[in-house]
Parts: sequence; structure tokens; C-alpha cells
Amino acid sequence: MKLNKIALAVGAAVMGLSSIAAAEFSANVGVTSNYVFRGVSLSGDDAAVSGGLDYAHDSGFYAGTWASSMGGAGEEVDLYAGFGGSAGDLSYDVNVFYYWYPSASSSNYTELGASLSYGPVTGGLAYTIQSQVSDTAANEMFIEGDIYYYLSASTEVAPTWSLGGTIGYYDFDNDGVSGIGTSYAHYQLDVTKSAGDFGDFTFSASVADEESGDNDPIIFVSWNKSF
Repeated sequence: MKLNKIALAVGAAVMGLSSIAAAEFSANVGVTSNYVFRGVSLSGDDAAVSGGLDYAHDSGFYAGTWASSMGGAGEEVDLYAGFGGSAGDLSYDVNVFYYWYPSASSSNYTELGASLSYGPVTGGLAYTIQSQVSDTAANEMFIEGDIYYYLSASTEVAPTWSLGGTIGYYDFDNDGVSGIGTSYAHYQLDVTKSAGDFGDFTFSASVADEESGDNDPIIFVSWNKSF
């Protein structure tokens, strides 16, 4: 979900570079049968609803916020800003994300991210620069120094239909501390149907290594619409 949101923000920034308009606002709403982030369900396999607001300037700067429910785990609110542009067929983006969990403040953390895109392929990383989680917390996923690497691609396979895939690896700085936060890889396949004014529908299949603690295959359906 966040990966898609980052891609949308990057797209908005790049689009802003080639637009005559000085700046523009956009919004999005979504529903998913399971909030899956980097191969792991953050909603306890429950459904989640989300929404966001973005600002993009023709300089390439963008900023926004996004919020989602997390089943019985509470809610998530993201604040982010970045800069994106292009040089020929190559697009780039740098950003900072703050992940805020109002119901579990000890899990808040900040990441610096960067990515490069060429045609339908994007590669990037996110580095945790600040975290409020101590090594005595129940969840060791957000310790400072963690790095998430990913490679994704998406292409239209038929009118209004696209196929995408993501391979990611979460490298934890304190790998395996207290048996939690062990580095792992994950894989996801997405099939998206654009319904025009009715938004986009995506069918996804995701699986992560057993080190993630959530290695059962996850099948979920999502709907998203931008304004």
C-alpha cells in the first residue's frame, strides 16, 4: 500500500515538472481487504480504509499526508515530502516519510527514501533514520539503521488492465534481536483493472520469508480512487 502511495506521489511530482500549472492538489481514498506492507499484514488480516491529500509543485517538490485504519491495531498516519524529476527516460525521487501510530506511539519512525525509474521498472531503498522503539519493545521492526530495498515493475497488458510485481528485502540493523526483526525478503504480484471514474481495482498475492513472522501467502483485493 505504501509503495503504491509513494509511486503516486512520485508520479505527481514528475507530472508537475512538465505541467504549465504552478501547483496542484489531489486526494485519494481506498479500501483493502488486508493492509499489507512490505509483505506483512499490519491490520491483522482485517480490512482497512485509507485516504490521503497531496500537493505537487512544478519545481518537482511534493508533500502530503495519508492515513489508514489497521484493524484492531489502531491506525496509521503518514507525513511525507520529497522532490522528483526526470532526465530523458530516467526518473528520480528523494523523500522523507514519517510514520505515526497514534495508538502505539512507541512504534513511530522516520525514513529517508530514494528511487530511480526507467520505463516500467523502479528500484529504490528506504533508510530508517529515527525510531522511538527501544530494544525492550514488543515489536523490533523499527530500530534505527534498518534499510528496505525494492525492485518493482508495472506495465499495461491490455486496455485498462496492468500487471505489476515487487521484490523487496528488509535488512534490519539489529537482526534477530529478541527473536523479532529478522531480515527477510518478500514478493508481491498485482493485477489492476482501471474502471475510469469508478477508480482502480487491484487483486494482489503476497508472500514473505518465514523470518518475517507472517510467511503464509496473502491474497487481498484493494480499491483506490484519486481526485
